[in-house]
Amino acid sequence: MNDELRDRLEIRELVERWVVWRDAGDWERFRTVWHDDGRMMATWTQGTADEFIAMSRAGWEKGVRIHHVLGGQSADVAGDRAISQVKMEIHQRAVVDGVEVDVTCSGRFYDFLEKRDSRWGLVLRQPIYELDRMDPVDPAARLELDRELLARFPEGYRHLAYLQTRVGYDVKPDMPGLQGTEVDDLYESGAAWLRGEPLDR
Repeated sequence: MNDELRDRLEIRELVERWVVWRDAGDWERFRTVWHDDGRMMATWTQGTADEFIAMSRAGWEKGVRIHHVLGGQSADVAGDRAISQVKMEIHQRAVVDGVEVDVTCSGRFYDFLEKRDSRWGLVLRQPIYELDRMDPVDPAARLELDRELLARFPEGYRHLAYLQTRVGYDVKPDMPGLQGTEVDDLYESGAAWLRGEPLDR
């Protein structure tokens, strides 16, 4: 096996481990996919990997359930740096305005990775939110959303943001979507990362 193929396989395995270990609450192994200075950007929290793990664990213990499903992946590798994009879905269930609902949000994980001491690890994970929907778990239930609150958030994750706001999170209103300034800036940061420039996010 050549080095490039090995790198690509290790990156894909890291991406898959993130989902499996995070959604299973396997926090010790989940920490190993990050470098010590790793950071996570999400709708409901932005900060260090350790902060993200602590908040995820606290939510898990309170019964918060957020699950992830992965699809196809591409990876651009330049020496000891890489940008990985993988199609993903976020699934979250909660009671919203008195009705139990499921939210499905589709998008991509856009990952800044680096190989240090022969180990690939996450330096930054920035999701891109492309489209979402909200459905009552009981199809006979009637759900009426606050249209003003819903309209506060971008199209790509407005239902996810609505749910997360209703359960008490302070949701970031300007995350990257399929198009727009935020995602264009992210792509520029990714290209700079592959050129060996410092991470500017």
